[in-house]
Amino acid sequence: MFSGCYTALITPFKDGEVDVERLRDLVDFQIANGTDGLVPCGSTGETATMTEKEDELVIGTVIEVAAGRVPVIAGTGSNDTRKAIQYTKVAQRLGANGALMVTPYYNKPTQEGLFQHFQAVAEATDIPIVLYNVPGRTGSNVLPETVARLAEIKNIVGIKEASGNVEQISDIVRLCGPDFVVLSGDDALTLPILAVGGVGVISVVANILPGPVAELCRSFAQGDLKRAKELHHYLASLTKALFLETNPIPVKTAAGLLGMCSPELRLPLCPMSDSNLQKLKRVLADYGLLKNS
Repeated sequence: MFSGCYTALITPFKDGEVDVERLRDLVDFQIANGTDGLVPCGSTGETATMTEKEDELVIGTVIEVAAGRVPVIAGTGSNDTRKAIQYTKVAQRLGANGALMVTPYYNKPTQEGLFQHFQAVAEATDIPIVLYNVPGRTGSNVLPETVARLAEIKNIVGIKEASGNVEQISDIVRLCGPDFVVLSGDDALTLPILAVGGVGVISVVANILPGPVAELCRSFAQGDLKRAKELHHYLASLTKALFLETNPIPVKTAAGLLGMCSPELRLPLCPMSDSNLQKLKRVLADYGLLKNS
């Protein structure tokens, strides 16, 4: 259902507000450069500091500009099950092709609590749901056995896996079968995850270089492992640079340096340290994206 490169879109801000014009430009840039899909209002999109009205504005704008050219999976997760249902119903009404549902954070639910949370959202909506497992941010890890239970629910169709544990991801693929979509949630691990049965990535790096990330996924799917490995190694330095500090600080900074949008962030995220900023600039220059300064 969902495969290839899905870009975890940054949300451009200007003077504290969503910069809709630049958001529209970003969507067109992504599609023109070969991304397979778009994911607004995720971690990279700073949804944690956006209002419900802003989330709806961003999701609606992305769907409108994409105009069916690529699928849109909207971030609709919450650590409050009632709110997750509400947000997912909004995304469904706006016409999203899917909903990205992060593991409830802070509450630290049990595996049974995680199952019941996702089950409740799925039963209250009709939209395809992609689970999002990112223990480093949420404090909860959805275990493969729980994912397998959830995979039996009709509209829970896949998972974005950012646990960093390839063995765990391999277990998910084995337990859930070939029809369950497994997407990498770590740019550095996209190729290893594809190798154990994943079918794509929800990518931070694709905000800057959508073409090569999409080509990596496409090459692997077509059996061109040599090209997929070349692209994996080609992207490695940029991937490291875009995670020098907490995502999305570096990628938003890079977008600002490249004139794609303002680098404006919302507290508690703050501008990069000068030393890391200089490292980022050097890497962007090495890729021919920025003149040496």
